[in-house]
Amino acid sequence: MGFISGIMMGIIVGVALIAGWAHTMARRAAKRSAKAADINSLGSLDREDVKKICGDNIPEWISFPEYDQVKWLNRLLSKLWPFVEEAATMVIRDSVEPILDDYRPAGISSLKFSRLSLGTVPPKIEGIRVQSFKKGQITMDIDFKWGGDPNIILAVDTLVASLPIQFKNLQVFTIIRTVFQLSDEIPCISAVVVALLAEPKPRIDYTLKAVGGSLTAMPGLSDMIDDTVASLITDMLQWPHRIVVPLGGVDVDISDLELKPQGKVTVTVVRGESLKNKELIGKSDPYVVLFIRPMFKEKTRVIDDNLNPEWNETFELIAEDKETQHVILEVFDEDNLKQDKRLGIAKLPLSDLEVGTVQEINVQLLPSLDTKVKDKKDRGALILKVLYHPFTKEEALEALEMEKKTVEERRKAREGTAAVSGAAEAGGGVASTVTNVQPGPAGVGPGGPGPGAGHVGTGIGAFGTSITKAGKFVGRTVTGPFSSARRSGSTVPTIDE
Repeated sequence: MGFISGIMMGIIVGVALIAGWAHTMARRAAKRSAKAADINSLGSLDREDVKKICGDNIPEWISFPEYDQVKWLNRLLSKLWPFVEEAATMVIRDSVEPILDDYRPAGISSLKFSRLSLGTVPPKIEGIRVQSFKKGQITMDIDFKWGGDPNIILAVDTLVASLPIQFKNLQVFTIIRTVFQLSDEIPCISAVVVALLAEPKPRIDYTLKAVGGSLTAMPGLSDMIDDTVASLITDMLQWPHRIVVPLGGVDVDISDLELKPQGKVTVTVVRGESLKNKELIGKSDPYVVLFIRPMFKEKTRVIDDNLNPEWNETFELIAEDKETQHVILEVFDEDNLKQDKRLGIAKLPLSDLEVGTVQEINVQLLPSLDTKVKDKKDRGALILKVLYHPFTKEEALEALEMEKKTVEERRKAREGTAAVSGAAEAGGGVASTVTNVQPGPAGVGPGGPGPGAGHVGTGIGAFGTSITKAGKFVGRTVTGPFSSARRSGSTVPTIDE
């Protein structure tokens, strides 16, 4: 009897073990299937889906496998940073200060660095993608992030006061595109092109603090500095604009690397519809500012007390890259007592335009070009007529000559303004009656390129000089082409408010 009971117990235990093992294996198989389905779903995610899940600060090499991690390069950069920082500081001081003078807004007589140090914290390279779009060139996209401890103080002089402004909590998030033109002579690279990719849009965050004073003492000063920084970066470094630097003393043709005018965009601002009212009493007094490059802006006349204004004004803008550039249109409410208020902004991609065809386009106004802004309120619309005309080779050359001429005229006008301001200050207290002279756009005869070509090239002589100095600092002279040639320019980040 005991023997039979033992056999029965053994059978029961064996069956239980087999059933438990089968159940466990089934659960494992189900988990593996679920994980495989999840991995398959992750594999189908595109860049925008990953950004929604992980946020905007995700390193590019996570989003795209072609971005390789470069931990070794970050370790090397941390060792080299004290030397790189000193050379970079010298380049920035010698090259950016003259350009700040060209970009300074009306009302500010001088913008200079009173203190400049990039600090002790090196930038971080999240990933690098190497591509080859053209024979004889290598394109390298660098996912660049920097949250350092720089000490940057900008001396801001107006006609009535002076105030040092400190940049604090500076952070930079951008993709740097570097194009190497190859050569069969040592050092095997004849020129380097540097620019910031427009997508994803460059982000430069900072806080402005007045040293020994308050920003409220000069109303609108903070906005002026923000606009100047955004315009400088957008107009100089954002792709398709770029800086071209020849290397190694190799005599090489870099004309293919430089950005050239491609065409003319004729924009007729017909009317506005249902614009937002910013006035407590009466209606807004709207006008439109439009541009492709921030350094050169066109403006319609002001129409008083009207939310459905009709302008019917035509402007001509120069485009350097139809595939990547946009026409930016901003509508403002004129205010004689305070800073003009922005009623809305719109972006018209040049890639949407048909060549040689006049198109009537309705563009909806937005509170900002930043897609993160959740304001869904209707701000009205602008009705436009737009024509894109591609340049012939002769028209492009004519546009280049017009650029040089207009840049020189602007520079002379600024120098004349500075001289008048200095004389007024010396005269004792009459500087407040002097205003900055803003030269009008240079026109072009029928059939030629329109205004707007004249801003490429400003300040680049300084770049050539400073790059040469930096080259000597690190033991090799690097000669820049900018002292005698036009600037290749750049457009980033548009950086929104």
